[in-house]
Amino acid sequence: MFTASETPVIALIVLVALGILSWGFFRAKPFGKIGILAWLQSVVLMVPWLLFFGLFAAGIYINLAAILLMLVLSSGLYIYLGRQLRAAGQDAIVREKAANMMPANQDSQKPPEVAQSENGKGRSELLGIKETIPIPDEDLKVIQGIFGIDTFFVTETIPYQEGAIFKGNLRGEAEATHNRLSAALKERLGDRYRLFTIENPEGKPTIVVLPSTNDPKVSTTNQKILAVILLLATIATCLETAGFFLGFDFYNNLSRLNEVLPIAAGILAILVSHEIGHRVMAKRHNIRLSLPYFIPAWQLGSFGAITRFESLLPNRKVMFDMAIAGPAAGGIVSLLMLIIGLILSHEGSFFQVPAEFFQGSILVGTLAKVVLGSALQKPLVDVHPLTIIGWLGLVITALNTMPAGQLDGGRIVHAIYGRKIASRATLATFIFLAIAAFANPIALYWAIIILFLQRDLERPSLNEITEPDDARAALGLLALFLMITALIPLTPGIAGRLGIGGANNLF
Repeated sequence: MFTASETPVIALIVLVALGILSWGFFRAKPFGKIGILAWLQSVVLMVPWLLFFGLFAAGIYINLAAILLMLVLSSGLYIYLGRQLRAAGQDAIVREKAANMMPANQDSQKPPEVAQSENGKGRSELLGIKETIPIPDEDLKVIQGIFGIDTFFVTETIPYQEGAIFKGNLRGEAEATHNRLSAALKERLGDRYRLFTIENPEGKPTIVVLPSTNDPKVSTTNQKILAVILLLATIATCLETAGFFLGFDFYNNLSRLNEVLPIAAGILAILVSHEIGHRVMAKRHNIRLSLPYFIPAWQLGSFGAITRFESLLPNRKVMFDMAIAGPAAGGIVSLLMLIIGLILSHEGSFFQVPAEFFQGSILVGTLAKVVLGSALQKPLVDVHPLTIIGWLGLVITALNTMPAGQLDGGRIVHAIYGRKIASRATLATFIFLAIAAFANPIALYWAIIILFLQRDLERPSLNEITEPDDARAALGLLALFLMITALIPLTPGIAGRLGIGGANNLF
């Protein structure tokens, strides 16, 4: 907690933040509704922290539940304002298009929202909103010509962004039809357009054709630099985590580097194996991946990494393969480390952990009981360092396999069950984490990560209709099951019957 001498500093921070918000308001005001909405987004992100520090400076203390409630409310408002901002941006584009169609002598009658700026740029351009250009009529006619009564019978054509939506009836098997239409499109218009087969809100097959300029972009230099910085930060946190398990603060004892290196290297090996799994599968399917953006964490060394697809995925089978490869590689390495560590554990091993440590995970506790047996009934259990590293690896892998957004688990659910179920699973995961945050701070961190970085589902694959086969579905369910068993602790009653420690749960 903060000391009394720090209270003026906190008050100064609050005043500076309020000054920044006021300056932002006056900067945003000339841009009208869009500017105000963008400013409000920044406000709702800062308000919980301003309230917390402001109340603290006034000598008023609030508990964790109140802090979490403020964070949840501000996050909900942030998402709502984001939707309003996107809607307002589209409205501005429509108004500007309408204004541009008016005669030049009526320019003076244009409303302020669509008036041209002094340098000749429209407001949407000034605000960074990309103006969409309708698909050329000649291209549209060529695209319409690829459809037929034996592939996809078009009943309605709707202009959409820089492409078009084609409603109709799918004839034949979805994957074969998609491949046939895609080949015909490429033959007639080269690589200029992409053909997507998706389900509309009513669950009916629909064709969407968009220009290839909308393909995922390759990482910029700044993004690559960020990835390197995050990697270095993750190495630093892995060293600190190793020191924590050894009982000292590494950065206050830098001379003990040799002691922390083996554990830190073990954690990094699991992270690297996870990424290798993704990249081996990416090479197999000819998919480009961005550099991994590792998430450093003092508690575990790292929360894993965020990796973007830089290519369109051809179908949900490939999405599943890409998603499962990382957790499979990282999970297998972690599980082997855990089992080998348990086998090598004996009285006098390097680490001593409370027996309740093994209550923190159904998977870890069950394996420990099988290997260590009655040794778990002692207050302290001697274990090999690989046991700790394997357990950390399983937790990191399991966190990345949660069924939410663009996490590996979210992509697995998306691939097996489709976008609608994946969206519901993301919401359910976030609610669960918000509740679990009252007992475990790691859950709070992950709720924030999902909310601000990973809540959106992966963009649709080219063939979004064809589902993965039963073998992939079974493998995905197994991965989700192992995720649950790795994260959910043993109940005191079950732990007691298994003879694992006492009744307390330390997870």
